[in-house]
Amino acid sequence: MYNTMRISGLASGIDTEEMVQSMMRVERIKVDRVEQDRQVLLWRQEMYNDLNKDFANFILKSRKDFGLTSIGYNGTFRINSYQNLNWVKKATSSNESVATVSTTSKAVDGSYSVKVERLAEGVTMASGKDIRVGTEEGLVNEDGTLSINEDFEFTINDGKNEAIISVGASSNMNDIVKAINTAKADNGEALNIRASYDHSIGRFFIQTTNTGSEAKLQIEADATGESFINALNLKYNDGIDENTGKVKYENYKANDLAREGKNAIINFNGANGIEQSSNHITINGITMDLKAEGKFTVNVGTDVDGVYEKVKQFIDDYNELVEKTNKLLGEEQYRNYRPLTAEQKKEMDKEDVKLWEEKAKSGLLRSDEIISRTMLNTRHAIYDPFTTEDGFSGKYTLITDIGISTEKYARGSAGGKLVIDEDKLKKAIAEDPDAVMELFFKESEFISEEGGKKVKKYEGGGFIARIHDNLMLGMEEIIQKSGTAGESDLYRNVKGSILLEFISGSKTGKGSISLLDKDILDYNKRIDDLNVMLFKKENAYYAKFAAMEKAISRMNQQSAWMMQQFMG
Repeated sequence: MYNTMRISGLASGIDTEEMVQSMMRVERIKVDRVEQDRQVLLWRQEMYNDLNKDFANFILKSRKDFGLTSIGYNGTFRINSYQNLNWVKKATSSNESVATVSTTSKAVDGSYSVKVERLAEGVTMASGKDIRVGTEEGLVNEDGTLSINEDFEFTINDGKNEAIISVGASSNMNDIVKAINTAKADNGEALNIRASYDHSIGRFFIQTTNTGSEAKLQIEADATGESFINALNLKYNDGIDENTGKVKYENYKANDLAREGKNAIINFNGANGIEQSSNHITINGITMDLKAEGKFTVNVGTDVDGVYEKVKQFIDDYNELVEKTNKLLGEEQYRNYRPLTAEQKKEMDKEDVKLWEEKAKSGLLRSDEIISRTMLNTRHAIYDPFTTEDGFSGKYTLITDIGISTEKYARGSAGGKLVIDEDKLKKAIAEDPDAVMELFFKESEFISEEGGKKVKKYEGGGFIARIHDNLMLGMEEIIQKSGTAGESDLYRNVKGSILLEFISGSKTGKGSISLLDKDILDYNKRIDDLNVMLFKKENAYYAKFAAMEKAISRMNQQSAWMMQQFMG
């Protein structure tokens, strides 16, 4: 702690404080210049980070829009096969009360006749009567406790696992329901069984959570437990009575055999008697959600308009990104507008400060090497022929073959934007959707070494993959340059391994610190050193003035003494 209290000018009458501060303002200019240089770096870092977030969000949005959301075990992005995309083909059901349908691009265009002979069923049991006290069964008291006032056990088996349910003398129906729903077998697996009790109607319900012939339900119990199970008056569906045509409900007793569910049975376009354990059935890329027995027709065709709209949205998002990067690269730089000092800001209105800083920030990334290289590589990759030694199986080798090209140059336009020939693209989608999807989504191969030299690039990918790949390479460069700005999770969602080199410091040699962060730390040290120097210099000035005041005071004392001598 330094004592900065000073009383000056008593002997000389000089405003020492003002004189020292005037001299220090000149000295302060050195610190202001370094602080301004640091502020420029901070602004540049902020602009880098904002652009990197735009790159990341563009990639994540397009993956989501296209359904490309898979991440490999090692953190690398893994594109889902275009054959699994459910928006390329469009399927419709002629009778949605029987079944609703969807499809992937695996499905062959055409019309398919389907008949649902039987729906898949699980095992369902319910109390056939009111089981509350006061009724014939008289099992459950008004407060939910049991009229059976002793401990007992029963075992529930779902056909694969079983669990013992222990019931205490003071247990109520809610306790029993909870015990069944949370029961686990010896191997730790939960049972495929769920139970419930409705106190308002006095009915107990229990059922399997799965369907099909593998869905089973069996209850075994000791003597007291058997009384409890039998008192539940459980009824199950035992099929249709041939005489009445109505559903037969049979009574289930404790220790009876397991009741089993039923498989769904359908006839699909001449393939009869197909059995499935679920009502959610997929055949040849066509997914059917069965709702009732009956007939319906599935019509499958390429969703030309749907595919076009997704591609158009991607192009629009890409063009927005191109426009932002072009703006940064071409912004005019106003070298006479330096960052304002604290003193300058005090003398200006807030609006004037804002306008000044807009000019000062302009052009900080003008012709930036990293951004320029990233966008140039992306544009080149788009127009490279889509043929490799592995080969694209489709008939298109250039993106222009399907109607995507670069916008014609016009004054004031942002170079590199893409335009779509709608008719040409829709025609290509309709004629050969598989070739178009491959041209868009074929996976690329990461190359880390070439000709004995370390490189980092992607080869052989489709149109979407090439754009994503080159933007990710640019993102890595920006992270090395300016850091993550607290967006580590966002970047890892783009590519799990994107931060490995940054964290290891293999590029900067400084660990997880960016080049700009290193420069900013250097400026901070210089500012601290300069402030120490200023403090010392200010004290030196005050010391000199204090010495002058002391000398003047001594001279005044001597002058007064001499005057007294003369007068004496």
